[in-house]
Amino acid sequence: MLDLALLGLLEEGPQHGYELRKRLRRRFGSLANVSFGSIYPTLSRLEKSGAVETVPGFGPVASPPTGSLTGERAVARARRRPGGRGRRFRKVYRITPAGRQLFVARLTDPSPDDARSFLLRLSLAGHMDAEDRLALLVRRREQLVQRRREIPTEPDGGADPYARSVAEHLAEGVDRDIAWLDRLIEAERAEGARAAERDRRRDRRPA
Repeated sequence: MLDLALLGLLEEGPQHGYELRKRLRRRFGSLANVSFGSIYPTLSRLEKSGAVETVPGFGPVASPPTGSLTGERAVARARRRPGGRGRRFRKVYRITPAGRQLFVARLTDPSPDDARSFLLRLSLAGHMDAEDRLALLVRRREQLVQRRREIPTEPDGGADPYARSVAEHLAEGVDRDIAWLDRLIEAERAEGARAAERDRRRDRRPA
């Protein structure tokens, strides 16, 4: 799901890799499974596929400390080269039309979600149209309703208090999520009704 998160951020404007890394952690946390070592390979793969492209940077930035003796020596050698000042230009990425199509396709994919992928999609739902956003919520609710049915009301072990407590805990968590989704679905439908009413009023205005 890291590629979806990166495309979502780039949909908001060109950014360099270090900025993307900070924003991923700040905005998505563990949802995007962010690690320093995976961001740049993912960006490289997206660039090779034509989903993103690089643009001229916005000015030089100082080379950061590498944390290793070998790395510091490499920086020092670069500074000693003619014209080398230990400075580099940011590699700035932006989404392409093909990347935008991929982003929308991934975002609106009707395949079942696990909890993390659903929350990631929902955090990017501002990029969806109202119909797709509502469909995402309804699909997730249906998944949880099915999961709720599968939680045993009388778990194996009969009167064993620990097995019963685990089943009750699982059921309560799913019930909370369903209630949360019900509120979101109600809000989406209410906003859809308001938008439809605004459209009707606009259509009734004299030309």
